[in-house]
Amino acid sequence: MSSQLATAGGPANPVPPVGKRKSVLGTRWWVAGLFLLPAVVLLGALVVYPIGYSVWRSLYDADGSGFVGLGNYGDLFRDDATFTAVKNTAIWVAVAPALVTGLGLIFAVLTERVRWSTAFKLVIFMPMAISMLAAGIIFRLVYEADPNQGVANAVLVGVHDTFAESSVYPKARPSTESDLKASGGGGFTSTGTVAAGSPVLVPLVGIAPDKVPGGPGDAKAAKTSGDGVSGTVWLDFKLGGGGTKGAVDPGEKALPGIKVEAVKDGKVVASAKAGDDGTFTLPASAAGAQLRLPSSNFAEPYNGVDWLGPSLVTPAIIGSYAWMWAGFAMVLIAAGLAGVDRNLLEAARVDGANEWQVFRRVTVPLLAPVLVVVLITLMINVMKIFDLVFIIAPQPSKDEANVLALQLVNASFGGGNNQGLGSAIGIVLLLLVMPVMIVNIRRLRKERRR
Repeated sequence: MSSQLATAGGPANPVPPVGKRKSVLGTRWWVAGLFLLPAVVLLGALVVYPIGYSVWRSLYDADGSGFVGLGNYGDLFRDDATFTAVKNTAIWVAVAPALVTGLGLIFAVLTERVRWSTAFKLVIFMPMAISMLAAGIIFRLVYEADPNQGVANAVLVGVHDTFAESSVYPKARPSTESDLKASGGGGFTSTGTVAAGSPVLVPLVGIAPDKVPGGPGDAKAAKTSGDGVSGTVWLDFKLGGGGTKGAVDPGEKALPGIKVEAVKDGKVVASAKAGDDGTFTLPASAAGAQLRLPSSNFAEPYNGVDWLGPSLVTPAIIGSYAWMWAGFAMVLIAAGLAGVDRNLLEAARVDGANEWQVFRRVTVPLLAPVLVVVLITLMINVMKIFDLVFIIAPQPSKDEANVLALQLVNASFGGGNNQGLGSAIGIVLLLLVMPVMIVNIRRLRKERRR
């Protein structure tokens, strides 16, 4: 039957001529090439040509008129700013991707255990909707040194002051009429001794009357206290002037809370704090002792950490990067976690594994392919980090926070105007990214073969 059909209608599977042969997908090669041509042109114009021109430009001097060969590449390792940029870029690559991946893993696991998982994911992922420019401005304010403006230092100062009492009068000092002299460490000690029945006057200056903390009332002259030693600590100055120096005048402010110590032979034998009217009373054991105002009365208040100083600026910027990208890592890892076979987790629990062992020996190994994807993506991303460093780092610390992408801009357009050196930095960045790209491509090919 088939032979008759073949005879009547020609061959059942005719073989096309060699010149008109089509591809496996049934499309002629020139048609496929026509559709690919725009992409090829764009790829050449936006990728191949810039890379080739950068290689060529890196072999010439600043204005492009003189051929210097590999001289620009040699300058990379002789220039201190570029060496700092290379060091900081290495820190970024080593720390930031691992930190963000770890946070993403923790958040992804938490989303399966918290009740409001959708809201939790939304809050964590929301920073991804913010541009690097906006995030840099936000964290420049967060890391502000003044605790009245910077959130980070405001939190630290609040915690510190909860557990450690801060000084109320950091700028106060004894007046010239007082016999208190600096005794080292920020404290003041009297040159003479005190006696019972003779009230001690401790006049202080260095604070404006309208700037005294807490709004204290007027000071009062202390009364004798039997065998004890009494005295008054007050601000020996009032607005408008007048009064007698070294005497408690009407309208002069008390300094409550000032600690007063009686010292004999270098040992504290008694201590007291000034009351709301500035007066204090020491026991009879203080008679014949020297009076001392310890340094705790005048210590500068704790103002937090210099986040954007030379030593902490890079970790601080990495922290802002983690805030932005932890949501990205969480979403990818959570997607991988959703595909994990729950029977394996339950089997591990039945065999006696606790939650930490299940997480470390079952969950993490099963998520290894996803974790590698996130890690490699972030490594490529941090090599070209620029915006956060440029915006967050203040001018005094910008050199210490320098990275290769920022150094490229500074060398080419930021005053150096050396596009030969800038091109060389760009090629070095490309060479640093290539090994990571090759590893990623090989990993993708292995995934396709499975």
